[in-house]
Amino acid sequence: MSESPDENFSNIIRQMIKKSLFTERQIEIILKRRDLTNSKFTISKGAFYRQVTQSKDKLTALCYSWILLRGLGVLSADDMDVINRLSEQISVIKSSDVFPEREDQVMSVIQEVLKRTCKL
Repeated sequence: MSESPDENFSNIIRQMIKKSLFTERQIEIILKRRDLTNSKFTISKGAFYRQVTQSKDKLTALCYSWILLRGLGVLSADDMDVINRLSEQISVIKSSDVFPEREDQVMSVIQEVLKRTCKL
C-alpha cells in the first residue's frame, strides 16, 4: 500500500477491525474488490490473491453465521435493527473527523450495545 497505515482508517474504524474477524489488510482488500477504495498494494500478486481468497472465505462464513443465528432466534429483529443503526453510524463516522476524546465514548457505546446483544 502506498499510504501509511495511519491514513487508511480512522482510529474508530481501526479499533472495530481489531475486534472483528478480519485483518486491516483483508478489510482493505474487500474494499478494493468492491470498488470502495483506491488503495494500492505493494505485495506480490500471489499474496494478494491468497488474501482475496481468505477474505472471501471469512466474509462467506460471517454471512452463514449471521443467517444461522438469526434463523435460530439467537439474534432477534430488534438486535438486527440495533446493529444496522450502529452500522449506519459507522458509515457517517468513517469519513468524518472525530475528536480523540470522543473516540473512546463512541467505542464505549458500541461495546455496551454489543455486550447486551451478544449476552448468552
